[in-house]
Amino acid sequence: MNVNWDGLITFFGTVDLKKTQEFYTGFLGFSLEKDQGKCQIYAIPGGGKIGFCSHIQVNAHPGSPIITFITNEVDQVYEDLINRGLIVQKKPEKNPYFHIYHFFIQDPNGYTVEIQKFLE
Repeated sequence: MNVNWDGLITFFGTVDLKKTQEFYTGFLGFSLEKDQGKCQIYAIPGGGKIGFCSHIQVNAHPGSPIITFITNEVDQVYEDLINRGLIVQKKPEKNPYFHIYHFFIQDPNGYTVEIQKFLE
C-alpha cells in the first residue's frame, strides 16, 4: 500500500469533557487542537493526538488501558503534578524488565496514565 499517512488519533470515552480538558491541558500541558462538541482532540508534543468523546463509553479498568506519554523529564513531570496537588501512588522508579523509568497516575476518567522514559 502506498499511502501518505498524516497522523494518529486514539479516542477514549469520557463522562466529563471539562475535567478531562483540565487534566490534559492544565496538568500535562497539551494543547486542545480541536473541540467538536462531543469530542475534544489534544495534540501530543512529539507526535500523535489523543481524543476524548462523551458519546463513547468509558472503558477504564485497573491497569488497562494504559495511556503512556514519553519524556526524558519524568522526575520534573512527577514533581510538577505533586506540587499541583495531584495524588501519585508511587514515585518514579526503574523497571528493569522493560528498561524504563516511569510512574503512573489516574486521569479523571479512571484511565491509567504512565509517564516514562526508555533507559536504552
